[in-house]
Amino acid sequence: MATRETFLAETFLRLADTLVADFDVIDVLSGLSARVVELLDASASGIVVADPGGALQVVAASSDQASLLELFQVQNEEGPCHDAYRLGAAVVDPDLAVSTTWPSFAPLAVAAGFRSVYAFPMAVRTQVLGSVNLFLTNPGLLAADDVVIAQALAHAATLTLLQNQAAEDAHRLTSQLQRALNSRITVEQAKGVVSELAHVSTDEAFVRLRAFARGHNMKLTDLAAKIVRRTLAADQRAELLASAPISRDQAK
Repeated sequence: MATRETFLAETFLRLADTLVADFDVIDVLSGLSARVVELLDASASGIVVADPGGALQVVAASSDQASLLELFQVQNEEGPCHDAYRLGAAVVDPDLAVSTTWPSFAPLAVAAGFRSVYAFPMAVRTQVLGSVNLFLTNPGLLAADDVVIAQALAHAATLTLLQNQAAEDAHRLTSQLQRALNSRITVEQAKGVVSELAHVSTDEAFVRLRAFARGHNMKLTDLAAKIVRRTLAADQRAELLASAPISRDQAK
């Protein structure tokens, strides 16, 4: 069985690959969101980035439950991801059940089964693009090594988004982020289509989409667009809908 060190090395290698090749932002960040749950003592994770107007948007989550909590935060401007982005520093609450920091978010997170939370800024120097959230089912703090790993992954994700900025102007980065946010909507729509037609949960539908895209050398967002526009070849559509349940490890 692969060790955590192996998983961590593979994660950084995949992020490094984006520095020299064309890549799908949503797929990369979705993969990272799933990986941090595997690597750290967390139950769920989510990633938000700022759109061109400076408003935070949800771009990835390890589950629909995490996605809903992230969406609540960005819509209400309250919660750890909002504070980590605004402050440019890590934010932690070791026990949401007694927290007074976020009066609306904390009870919602506890009702969803989470008792503690971390948020790490996606930042390089003074530039902050968003944040990475970790949700834990038990109260308490992460181990010191886990905190270092989480912040390193958030930093690596930031470099991934900024990889073209050195050669291009800021307009390219803004356009890339906007395309990523638009693509997120298409992916969510495709999840709903696959979920309904295959009679599986939306979490399982997303795992299938990622696995199918990788197995057919397609970008996740391109596959999602074909599903939404109903242009995916009939045989591929049948293959996707008939897939056996896929674990998240198989889809990575």
